[in-house]
Amino acid sequence: MGKERDAMTRPTALLERDESVAIITLNRPERHNTFNKAFWDDFNLLVDDIVRKPPRVVIVTGAGRHAFSAGFDVNPDNSLVSSLFDAVMRGERQPVEELIRFIRTSVDRLVTLPVPVIAAVNGLAFGGGAELAVRCDLRIADPCAVFSFSEVKLGLMPDHGGAVALQRLIGTARAVELILTGKKVNAVEALQMGLVNQLSEPGQCLGGALELARTIAANGPRAVRASLAVLRQAGDLPAAEALALESTQAVDLILSKECVAGITAFLSGRKPGFIDPPR
Repeated sequence: MGKERDAMTRPTALLERDESVAIITLNRPERHNTFNKAFWDDFNLLVDDIVRKPPRVVIVTGAGRHAFSAGFDVNPDNSLVSSLFDAVMRGERQPVEELIRFIRTSVDRLVTLPVPVIAAVNGLAFGGGAELAVRCDLRIADPCAVFSFSEVKLGLMPDHGGAVALQRLIGTARAVELILTGKKVNAVEALQMGLVNQLSEPGQCLGGALELARTIAANGPRAVRASLAVLRQAGDLPAAEALALESTQAVDLILSKECVAGITAFLSGRKPGFIDPPR
């Protein structure tokens, strides 16, 4: 495990938070913030903390100036690699399924939190890093950011949920092109195709994400959660079911009385003092 922590005791993922916003930083800059076993262990502990006390918005970014994440660490000192190779050489399916399930579940736990998750893509996002970015609800990219669903170049495919997320984000034809070629997409191209929501000023990716997060966090937290729940699910449902879900969420939201605080504040010309939902 010492090697997996890069011969250091520092955590491979960091959490900073206040009452409104939590920031997860992927913290292996010397390895382009790639994912190894120690990373996923640290990452899941941070998500545990967020689950215990949810903020209004979560941001995910990478340490350093050059990488959001280059995805799965394929170096031999990653114990996930050695165990995967052993299973492949023995032709054993179960260990491979368990590894994919472990990583997918870790990503799922983040992106299914009941609050918006923003990816602040501060540099290259390759392979699993690109998958993590597209599975977030929103993406702010530095002008130097580069995306590549590069798994096919290693004889692999997206398996963190990224293929499905990308197809729903930019459409089938473009998703097929990006995944089957592994081509690199710069920040401007990513914005034009809808892969990212906004470009930040150079070197200000996290600042841009924080500005967006603060804007969202100032709104009714129950209203944000209810709207997000509908938006996340509606694309998977027939129109009638999606409309029924929207109506149910809207009724529940109104009965929560959050609108009383919002409307009263609006009529009196002051900012509303919204209260977070109970944990």
